[in-house]
Amino acid sequence: MQKAIRRADAKLAGYWALELWESGFGQYVWRRLLTVSAEDCWGILTQEVKALHDAYTEINRNGPREKPRGRIFISKAVILLCLAKKSRDADHLQNFVYDQQAGLDPETLAEDLRTAGKYVPIPDYAYDCHTKRGRMMGSTKADFFKAEQDALQPRLPGLFDDLIEED
Repeated sequence: MQKAIRRADAKLAGYWALELWESGFGQYVWRRLLTVSAEDCWGILTQEVKALHDAYTEINRNGPREKPRGRIFISKAVILLCLAKKSRDADHLQNFVYDQQAGLDPETLAEDLRTAGKYVPIPDYAYDCHTKRGRMMGSTKADFFKAEQDALQPRLPGLFDDLIEED
């Protein structure tokens, strides 16, 4: 099911999801769909899958457990997941960056940890017009809006970009 969703094969993914559901593994299907939404899909799709699961749960709240209803919600979740833009960034962040420390220099990291102890310094960009230290450093609201706008990554064009003063 998950591999079919990754490849946007809605027919095959839907078939296996409903086959599992029909076989009494409905909650397993939902756990997998939620996991797929986090591991393989870009954006906030997990909230949509969660809402479909909530609707499924509501439909079945007073019904017989041995014959659940609401497979339409599973079908819709599968379709949305298949159509979604795919990104494995969340999975890669935890498995490569955190677990394997890929892309990190072990020598630099070890030295940073040794010298830092348990304290991790607050980055300078955190001190802005909203903090006493930032105001003491001369940060203003105008600086704040410009700096935060410039720091957006990735940045999509906004409706009010023209209101942010350009240097």
